[in-house]
Amino acid sequence: MRQVLCQNKGNIYVQNGCRAGAGNSFLSLSLRTSTIIKQSFTMFNRRTRISEILKMEPAEQQVTVMGWVRTFRNNQFIALNDGSTNHNLQVVLELGKFDEELLKRMTTSASLKVSGTLVASLGKGQKMDLKAEHVEVLGDSDPEKYPLQPKKHSLEFLREIAHLRFRTNTFGSVFRIRHSLAFAVHQFFNDKGFIYLHTPIITSSDAEGAGEMFRVSTLPLINPPLTEEGSIDFTQDFFGRATNLTVSGQLEGELGATAFGDIYTFGPTFRAENSNTARHLAEFWMIEPEMAFYDLEDNADLAEAFIQYIIRYVMERNAEDLEFLRMRLLDEEKQKPQNERSELDLIEKLRFVVENKFERITYTEAIDILLQSPAYKKKKFQYEVKWGMDMQSEHERYLVEKHFKKPVIVTNYPKDIKSFYMRMNDDGKTVAAMDILAPGIGEIVGGSQREERLDRLTGRMDEMGVSQDELWWYLDTRRFGTVPHAGFGLGFERMVQFVTGMGNIRDVIAFPRTPKSAEF
Repeated sequence: MRQVLCQNKGNIYVQNGCRAGAGNSFLSLSLRTSTIIKQSFTMFNRRTRISEILKMEPAEQQVTVMGWVRTFRNNQFIALNDGSTNHNLQVVLELGKFDEELLKRMTTSASLKVSGTLVASLGKGQKMDLKAEHVEVLGDSDPEKYPLQPKKHSLEFLREIAHLRFRTNTFGSVFRIRHSLAFAVHQFFNDKGFIYLHTPIITSSDAEGAGEMFRVSTLPLINPPLTEEGSIDFTQDFFGRATNLTVSGQLEGELGATAFGDIYTFGPTFRAENSNTARHLAEFWMIEPEMAFYDLEDNADLAEAFIQYIIRYVMERNAEDLEFLRMRLLDEEKQKPQNERSELDLIEKLRFVVENKFERITYTEAIDILLQSPAYKKKKFQYEVKWGMDMQSEHERYLVEKHFKKPVIVTNYPKDIKSFYMRMNDDGKTVAAMDILAPGIGEIVGGSQREERLDRLTGRMDEMGVSQDELWWYLDTRRFGTVPHAGFGLGFERMVQFVTGMGNIRDVIAFPRTPKSAEF
C-alpha cells in the first residue's frame, strides 16, 4: 500500500492514492485521521519567538515556544533560548506533573517544544514565566559530551568548536549584528538607486596585482600536462586558461558602472597570504561600489555616508546586543593597564562616528604628523616613517586613536605604492586614492578615482607590468565612452569588528578560513 500527499482546497492529507473523479477526488483515510494529519502540518511551527514574548505583558496568554535548554534546575525551572535574543525565557514545570524520564532528558542544549500560559513571575530577574502545560523533547543532548557548559569560555576555545559557538551569548550578539549590517548595506545602496551586481568568484584577472591568489584547476596535481617549454599547459584545463579565486570584483564592477551609472558588489573574496594575525583572513567578504561621473571627493562623501548609515542602522535595531558587547568589553578593559584602556566605550565610539564628520588629510600631511609625533621621537614605532612608505597599522591607528581621535580619510598616496588603475594626479607623484582609517583596526576602506584616460592607464599598466592583452575587455571601457568614475572597497569583517568591538577578525565570520585551518 502506498501513501502520497494529496491537496484539496489548500489542505494537505495523507492518502492511499489520489485520483480525479466526479464528486470524489480522493480515496481517503477516515475524516478524523485526515483532520489530525492536517493539523500536524499546520500547527507544529505556530510558535512565538522568545524575543517577541519578552516584549509582552504577561496576561494568561497561551503560547508555544521552541528552543534549547540553557540551564535546568530543581527539576522545575528551565532557562530556554531560541537564538532570537540573548535573554532566556523561564519555563516553570509544576512539580509532579511531568514524567521522571522526560525530566532526565531536559539537559543543557536539548531542544524543546513548550506550550503553556504566560504569567507574571514571582521570582527575581524576570517579569514573566511560561507555566508549562505540555513539553516535548525534540532533540536530546548528552551532557557528558556536550562541550559548552553554563560558564564563560575563552574565545580561543570557542574557535576550536566554531560549529557550536553560535549558541553562546557573545556570538549570538555578534552574528545578529552581522546580519543587520549586511541588510543595511543592501538597504543603503538600494535606496540610492544602485544596481547590485554579482561579479565572478572564478576569474583570470588579478585586480590588485598581488599575485597571492588561490589557483582553480581541474588538472591533476601529479604529472599535469606541460607545454613544450615545460610549464603547465592550462589550455587543457577546464576554462582553457589559468584561473583563480577572485581578490576583488572591482574591474568587473567598473564595467557595470560604465553602463548603469552606479553599482555595488557584495560577495566573498580570497587572498592566499600566509598571515596568521588578528586582522587577516584567507576568505572574507567585500563591499565594492563603483560610480560613474564621480571624482575622489564624491567617493569620500559616499563612503562616509555609507559607514555612518550602516552603523546607525545597527544602533537603532540591535541596541540590546550592543549593550551586551559593551559590558563584555568593559570587563576586558579592566584587565588592561590604565594607559591602554579606551577612552570611549563601544556605544560611545559608535555614536561618535555617526555624529561627527570624518577628518580629511592628505598622505603628505599624515606623514608630517607622524614625523612630529612623540611616538616617533621616542622611537615607539616598530616601522620607519618616511614619505613614500606604505603606512602600517600602527601608523594608521596613531592617527586615528591618538592624534585625531576619530575616523580619518587619507587621500593622494604615492603612485608607487598603489595600483595601476588609480588616477594620476597633476604632480606626477601621487594618485587620487583614499583610505578610511578607523579606531581599533586601522584601514577599513580603500578606494580611488579610477584612471579614465586610456593613454595614462596603458602607460601605468606598462610601467607596472600589467598585460594589456589580458585586460583588453577592461580597456574597452576607456575606448568607448569613457567617463570620470570612482569606487571603493570595504572589508565587511573589519566593519563587523569595528561595530562589535571584537579584537580578532576570526570571531566575526562564521567559519574562518586561515592558514592551516579549513575544518568546518
